[in-house]
Amino acid sequence: MSELEDKIIQLKKQKNALILAHFYQTLDIQNIADHVGDSFELAKYAQKATQAVIVLCGVTFMAESAKILNPDKTVLLPVPDAGCPMADMVTPEDVKALKEQYPDAAVMCYINSSAAVKAECDICCTSSSAVKIAKVLPQKQIIFVPDQNLGAYVASQVPEKEFILFHGFCPTHHRVSVEDVMCAKAAYPDAMVLIHPECTTAVLRQADYIGSTSGIIKQVEQSDQKAFIIGTELGVAERLRQLYPEKQIHLLTDKLICPNMKKTHLRDVFSSLENNVYEIKLSQNEMEGAKKSLERMINV
Repeated sequence: MSELEDKIIQLKKQKNALILAHFYQTLDIQNIADHVGDSFELAKYAQKATQAVIVLCGVTFMAESAKILNPDKTVLLPVPDAGCPMADMVTPEDVKALKEQYPDAAVMCYINSSAAVKAECDICCTSSSAVKIAKVLPQKQIIFVPDQNLGAYVASQVPEKEFILFHGFCPTHHRVSVEDVMCAKAAYPDAMVLIHPECTTAVLRQADYIGSTSGIIKQVEQSDQKAFIIGTELGVAERLRQLYPEKQIHLLTDKLICPNMKKTHLRDVFSSLENNVYEIKLSQNEMEGAKKSLERMINV
């Protein structure tokens, strides 16, 4: 452990803080975290937190979710401009317009969205829970925001319902092409192809397994296969190499690097703890509306 990592661990104890990190963070950040998970797991960890301070190593919408579920706690985002381009693609006004156009539809909101957008939606979801939530909703029509790729995948799994898809997407996953998959398969012909549903439908058709970050990790853990092509962000492949050194882990393409997730460094986590920055603050309306959407997701 480096001197800086040791200082972070000590400061975390002094401040009664919990460090949460997303799988897309760099390995050194994952290694000093109390819990590492996907968006759904981080939301659950945040809700159960007993510490006074939560340091969220991820992007803005994740820190907002932690704050919404813990309104009386201090929630810190080490890098204030670590945002999510997909979350920025949809606004509360977009959701209101869709609700006016489709008044009988339920509004499902991917967790990769702002608190203000969540407050306008009926229920939140993650890539690991989206299909289950779509199935249990009583409405036959579902407005899905903001990810058109995840929405299209959910629609394919729940054909009995009509989906109205917004036009947002994750730039990191959306840029993966079928050609990228073909090149990876040619390079590693014996490898199982695991792809995140934020990729396009054409890319997903090439997968042996489609699932969330946690689902992909569990698939590698439980499979008898020895080689895997990982079709999601680099941080997942790095963690898998650390967890299962006896297996061959190949990143599908070097396009799969999220620049916002890579903005957080150890010195930022230390500074966040030491200086109590950067605190997440939301309006009461955002907090109350978004909390209903998030809690419904967790309860399902």
